Amino acid sequence: MDFTDLHALLHATYGEMMPLCAHMTGIAKGIAGLGALFYIALRIWSSLARAEPIDVFPLLRPFVLGFCIMFFPSVVLGTVNAVLSPVVQGTEKLVHVQQNDLQSLRDQRDKLEEEAYRRDKSRAYLVDDAAWDEKVQEMGFIGPEDAITLAGMYAERTAFNTKRWFVKKIYQALELVYNAASLVIDTLRTFILIVLSILGPIVFGIAVWDGLGGSLSAWFARYISVYLWLPVSSILTALLTKIQVLMISKDIAELQNPGYVPDSGDWYYIVFFLIGIVGFFCVPTVAGWIIEAGGGIGNYGRNVNQTAQRGAQSAYTGGRYAAAGAGSVIGNVGGRIKGALLKEK
Repeated sequence: MDFTDLHALLHATYGEMMPLCAHMTGIAKGIAGLGALFYIALRIWSSLARAEPIDVFPLLRPFVLGFCIMFFPSVVLGTVNAVLSPVVQGTEKLVHVQQNDLQSLRDQRDKLEEEAYRRDKSRAYLVDDAAWDEKVQEMGFIGPEDAITLAGMYAERTAFNTKRWFVKKIYQALELVYNAASLVIDTLRTFILIVLSILGPIVFGIAVWDGLGGSLSAWFARYISVYLWLPVSSILTALLTKIQVLMISKDIAELQNPGYVPDSGDWYYIVFFLIGIVGFFCVPTVAGWIIEAGGGIGNYGRNVNQTAQRGAQSAYTGGRYAAAGAGSVIGNVGGRIKGALLKEK
């Protein structure tokens, strides 16, 4: 099982667990029903108290949210996923096209590199066993001086192959970490989407209550932002893969030159793997730039604080005017009493 199968397994897991949100609809209906009772009663009572006509349109909000709760898997999740899934599929196609080109170009480069090493007679014995045997046969009878030369050649060949093996192992290790980082992002994304999907009806039920409607917009913003983690990571993978394709194409063009002598360094590929590993952990931040996942309860709390501050300021101003009015009334009454007493004298 490779990493592609693991990503497909995560997507299948999300599809299997998404219908579990239906188990939360009963609780959400109770929360929404109680909230709708207070929501509608408060608006009707306030309109009657002010002798104003009742505005029916705002009263439809609890019924719409209740309809969304009843058919949450199909109406809410189905609609959102249907809108966003083409974005995921489009970015995944970019990755598959680039990876297919990369694999074919990598095989072509490895073949040309081996041919270039064999073409260089002074270094062919480093990679080719037949060239090594031919080099030893050319030396003829091996004396003390030839033994030292042979030992030096053997050491050079061993060091060359060890270097290639070491660079290859580092390349494979970083490639493993690179794919693991992509899998970590996809796993966290799947987990968060499952949590938001299962508890989504509860959020819709809470949103019926007056003053908690911001939780609904916060839920949508977070769901869409987390859903876009996969397209953002796919674009990053396609970008890095395209860079590797361009570098390998350049290597192939140089290897086709008969006078070119290749080296055993794949360090620039290793550097881009490191960049990719760091880039994967920036995916949530970049997805947050596309759609802001804040707001909601935070805005509600800020609005409550601002309302409380305005209320306190109004109360302070009203109290100051009331105190001034009371003072003037008391002063007026006191003046009249004093005037009456003076007249009696």
